[in-house]
Amino acid sequence: MNTRLKAMLSPPLMRLTPFNLKSIKPFSSPSQQYSPWSGLQSWRDSQLNKNRFWGPDGPEPQPSSTGFEDFHMGSASSLAELGALVLSTSDPLAKSKLSHLAFSRWRNERLPIGVCQPPSRPARPSKPQLVSPKEIPAPKVSGLSLNAYMLHNLAHVELNAIDLAWDTVVRFSPLSEVLGEGFFADFAHVADDESRHFAWCSQRLAELGFKYGDMPAHNLLWRECEKSSDNVAARLAVIPLVQEARGLDAGPRLVQKLIGFGDRRTSRIVERIADEEVAHVAVGVCWFVSICQKMGCIPCSTFKDLLQEYDVQLKGPFNHSARDEAGIPRDWYDASFSSKQNTNERQDANEKLSPVYDRLVSIISMESENSSLRPRR
Repeated sequence: MNTRLKAMLSPPLMRLTPFNLKSIKPFSSPSQQYSPWSGLQSWRDSQLNKNRFWGPDGPEPQPSSTGFEDFHMGSASSLAELGALVLSTSDPLAKSKLSHLAFSRWRNERLPIGVCQPPSRPARPSKPQLVSPKEIPAPKVSGLSLNAYMLHNLAHVELNAIDLAWDTVVRFSPLSEVLGEGFFADFAHVADDESRHFAWCSQRLAELGFKYGDMPAHNLLWRECEKSSDNVAARLAVIPLVQEARGLDAGPRLVQKLIGFGDRRTSRIVERIADEEVAHVAVGVCWFVSICQKMGCIPCSTFKDLLQEYDVQLKGPFNHSARDEAGIPRDWYDASFSSKQNTNERQDANEKLSPVYDRLVSIISMESENSSLRPRR
């Protein structure tokens, strides 16, 4: 990715060098188009989701005895300040509840986006201990049942996802005039969804006799977030389009494992979470394409350049149907599809040019015949 583009997309320089909105270039190749998720606008327009408890028949409102009345947000008067407060909260359940309160207050009171500096790292509880992926214990020696082991891993992902979404809101808040309010509304909404997902996971872990923090976890998700702290386009490429898209790939496999284990209740929770993750990936695709349009860049090649520059790997197997639904074009992430598509495009081009070649051959042949019939001087 060229230096000029990276500089213009990084927070410190964005305020001084805003996007040139008149320089949008149209995308001519079909492979550069994308089809947004059909449910995106409905998701944006939806009412606050208060179904933070998993009842006998699925999500339902939180019992009144476990409400949020004890949570205070101090002097926070903007979305960015509310997000920074969530990031500075270490207790996982408190972070989850505060995330919902922050989004609710911003929506209900119509607070401004504001500007705020995020903490260098989100506050974390003393447990789980964060270790390298190689040090994560195997299920048999983790002290958790297999279904609780899988659910704990998911809970860790969802807790990190709360922080990832709020960090995006807060870190890039100085760019609100360029990105627009919709960008921050979407990622605050994502944070609210993730906080609900964590609440479901935490509740189910308790029902199984465990809690979040009962086994070590890795810190890979936040490390990927730190990579993209200097560039909003990179943040969208690395988090929604890679990390969250992996959730679309893994969700159905996890559901089947839980069904095989005999835990239908947990499998239904995971299935619901996986379904709702489509919106989060769709949001990332939408805003990534929007930024590329504003910069006059081709989304597909820009995405690939960013992954190479930030050393981010794309790993299959891919859930093509879920990714298609979320709006990620296959040529962005599947090398085999890109190769096949290029071959097809060359074949199409050759087929279109074939009549032209035939006509040229015919003209040349006629010219040769005419030349041989002319009298020699």
